[in-house]
Amino acid sequence: MTGRGGIWALGDFAKVARETITGTGDVLVEACGIGPGQRVLDVAAGSGNVAIPAARAGADVVASDITPELLEAGRAEAAQQGVTLEWVEADAQALPFDDDAFDVVTSSFGVMFAPDQPAAAAELVRVCRPGGTIGLVNWTPGSWVAQFFATLLPFRPPPPPGFQPPVMWGEESHLRELLGAGIETLRTERHTVVVDRFPDPAAIVSYYAAYFGPVVAARAALGDDPTRLAELDRALLELAERTDGGPPGGPARYELEYLLAVARVT
Repeated sequence: MTGRGGIWALGDFAKVARETITGTGDVLVEACGIGPGQRVLDVAAGSGNVAIPAARAGADVVASDITPELLEAGRAEAAQQGVTLEWVEADAQALPFDDDAFDVVTSSFGVMFAPDQPAAAAELVRVCRPGGTIGLVNWTPGSWVAQFFATLLPFRPPPPPGFQPPVMWGEESHLRELLGAGIETLRTERHTVVVDRFPDPAAIVSYYAAYFGPVVAARAALGDDPTRLAELDRALLELAERTDGGPPGGPARYELEYLLAVARVT
C-alpha cells in the first residue's frame, strides 16, 4: 500500500519521528501557547509528535491523520505517557470538522505532504476560529530533508502535472500565499533539529532504508532492477557523506532546518 497515506505506513515512521524529530513538537506547543482550556486540532498528526505534548500541556486535543497505522502507534504512545486525546482518521484536504471548531490548529511535518496544497491550507483556516492560532513546522527548501527528497525523486514515479514540492511550505512567501486572506498575521522563525545518533553516514542510510516509508517504497519499486537499486543506494550514501558535519571518526551529524510558523486567523 503506497497511495495517499499508505507510504507512511511502510517501515516504521513512528520510530523515525520518535528518534529524530521528537523535540520539535514541544517547540510548536510552546510557540502556540497551548495550554488548559484550549481545543486543539493536530492535522496530519502521525503518531502524535505535537498532539501528545499538547495534551500533556492540558489542552483538549484531537489528532487527525490519513494513515491508520500511525494513529494506532500514537494511541499506544499516548497511553504509555498517561495522556488522553482523541484520534481521528481524516484527510487533511477534507477535514471532518465544523467551521471555527478549534482554538489552535497545528501540523508538524505533516500537512506539507498533502498533494493539494491550497485545499489543505484552506482547511487549516476553515476549522480554526476567528482570532485563533495556526502553528506549523515545515522543512525548508534549502534543508537537508529537501536534499534527501530531491535525491529520491529520480527513483520514484514522476509527479503529477502541477506538482509543487512539499518543502515549499517551508518558504515564508509561499506559506503566506497559501493561507492568504484567512490570516491577519504570520510570524516565522528558522530552526534546526540536530540528528547525531548514527555512527557514520552508512548507518543513517541503512536506518532510513529500513524504517522511512518513502525510501522503503522506492526500494520496493526497484526490487527487480538491481542496477537501479544500487544507484539509489549510492545516491543516498553520497548525500549522507557529503552533508555529514560530524567529527572525523564519527558520529555523523546532520542539521535539519525547518520553518516555525505561527499565524493568527482573521
